[in-house]
Amino acid sequence: MDGEKQNATTALRSPRLDTTVAHTARIYDHLLGGKDNFEVDRAVAKQICEAVPNLPFMLRANRSWMLRTTRFLAGQAGIRQFLDLGTGLPTSPNLHEAAQQIAADCRVLYVDNDPLVLTHARALLTSTPLGRCAYLDADLRDIDLILTSPELTATIDLAQPVGIMCASVLMLLADDDDPWQIVARLRDWAPPGSYLAISHPTADTDPEAVAEVVATTRRVGITFVPRTRDQVARMFGDWQMVKPGLVPVLAWRPDEPSKDPDAAYYWAGVAVTGLNDPEPGQQAPAETLQRGRVGRPT
Repeated sequence: MDGEKQNATTALRSPRLDTTVAHTARIYDHLLGGKDNFEVDRAVAKQICEAVPNLPFMLRANRSWMLRTTRFLAGQAGIRQFLDLGTGLPTSPNLHEAAQQIAADCRVLYVDNDPLVLTHARALLTSTPLGRCAYLDADLRDIDLILTSPELTATIDLAQPVGIMCASVLMLLADDDDPWQIVARLRDWAPPGSYLAISHPTADTDPEAVAEVVATTRRVGITFVPRTRDQVARMFGDWQMVKPGLVPVLAWRPDEPSKDPDAAYYWAGVAVTGLNDPEPGQQAPAETLQRGRVGRPT
C-alpha cells in the first residue's frame, strides 16, 4: 500500500472521523469534483444544490480568488509566509504551490480541525526544499491556541509580515462565536505590513435561495452563516483595503472581467496594516523592505 492510501486508511479508522455526519470540507471537495468524501456529504451537497444549482461554479470562483490573492501577496506584495485558516481538502494547485511558484522560500501553516483534511494535507502538501509547509489540527474558535502553537512559532517569523488567508471559513462561525473578535485577535497579532484576505458567502444577492441553504445545513448540524457586506467589512477593522476593496469575489482583480460579477454569492477583499502607501500592495514601504524578506514589486 502506498503512503497516500495508507494515510487515508488510517484516517478512516480514526475514532475522530465520523463518516455518518456531513462535513463542510468534504461537501466542498465533492462539489469541486474530488473523491475524498462520503455518501452523507454527497447527499447534503445535492440538497444544497437544489436551492443554489450554480453552487459548484461559485466554489470554483472562490477558489480562483484564493489563488489570485495568494499570487498577489507572494508577488506584488512580497509576502513570504502565510497562515491559512480552514485549509480544506487538498485540491491542486494549493496555496503553497501558488506562493512557491513565485518565491520558492514561502512558508505556510495550514490550519484545520477535520482529521481527514489533516491526514491528506500531511501526505500531499509538500513544500519546496527552500520553503516550508506545516499543519496544525485546531479549531478557529481556539484562536489563542493557534497563535501560540509550536507549529506556528516554528513556521511564522513575527519579525516579518504575514499573509492571513480566511477563504470561506468564517461562515462556519456562529454570531455567538464572535468571528469579529476572532479576526480582531488575528489583526492584533499580525506584524506590521501583514495582509488579511477574507472571502465570505452572502445572502445579499439572493436571500431566498441562501435561506434554503442555511435551513439545509442546520438540519444536518452544520453551521453556515452568510453575512452582509457591512458585516464582512467589519472584520477588516481599521486595516486599509487594497484596491478594489470589498467586492464580489468575481470582481477582485480577475484574470478576465466577469460579465456577471454577482453570479457567485461571496464578498471578497484584502486589507493591509502598518502601511501608509496610497495604494496598498503596489509598493512595500522602505522599512519593511529593509527587514529583508519582502521583495520590491515589479
